[in-house]
Amino acid sequence: MSLGEFLRNRRGRVSPAEAGLPAGTGRRQTPGLRREELAALAGVSVDYYTRLERGRDTNPGRSVLDALASVLRLDDDERAHLHRLAGPADDVKESGKEVRPALRELLETVRPTPAYVLTQTSDLLAANEEGGSLLPGLTVPGNLVTYVFTHPAAREVFVSWRRMAEDCVAHLRTVADGPERAALVADLQHRSDDFADLWATYDVRVKSGSRRAFQHVRAGRLELTSEILTAVDGQRFVMFRADPGSPDHAALELLTPPGGAAESATGQHD
Repeated sequence: MSLGEFLRNRRGRVSPAEAGLPAGTGRRQTPGLRREELAALAGVSVDYYTRLERGRDTNPGRSVLDALASVLRLDDDERAHLHRLAGPADDVKESGKEVRPALRELLETVRPTPAYVLTQTSDLLAANEEGGSLLPGLTVPGNLVTYVFTHPAAREVFVSWRRMAEDCVAHLRTVADGPERAALVADLQHRSDDFADLWATYDVRVKSGSRRAFQHVRAGRLELTSEILTAVDGQRFVMFRADPGSPDHAALELLTPPGGAAESATGQHD
């Protein structure tokens, strides 16, 4: 989505009352703020703001962007996204497909905590045995976002599937637009109405540590907290941990598959 599209989307979400404007009289034909209202509140001319929305001016200053972000009530992730859209187009560097050795070693170090190595676009590069057990059906090669929206097991294992789906889409919005992201989005828009609807809302949110509930065939219900480490090349190490000494931590031992073989999500090569 372009800078203008993002501005239009967010302008439609802010009511006059939220922006501190009087309600006025008569029926408003435009949802949210009018262009002239946003321009006045941000301290820019209506003509200049209109050019921004229509893509005729793509190089606004930082002060203008910050003023628009404040009026539009953007949070930190959305504000960063606004600046990124207005900045020069950089060559998109996709994450490497070979797992960083340190991250592969870390997969084993954290066991029995389920853990994964993902690319920026959430392609699964490797997982430890517990990770493969926690999310049945997610294998290498595979993609976490695709799994969430298209694999039947995902709606069973994520107790709050809707929240996980929303977080996946909002995070995907923060990834620089490149061939891999474009192909993933096009595929999911075709395969999942839920994804298409969430993508159209244009929520922007970087994934960070959060509490999630899982339902596992052996371990039962688990309350785990995600932790995410990002390497310099964009590969992400994601694990779902439990507090030591808690019932959830004890239940992690039940994620280890009988015989020690997960559903081939390790990404190991012979």
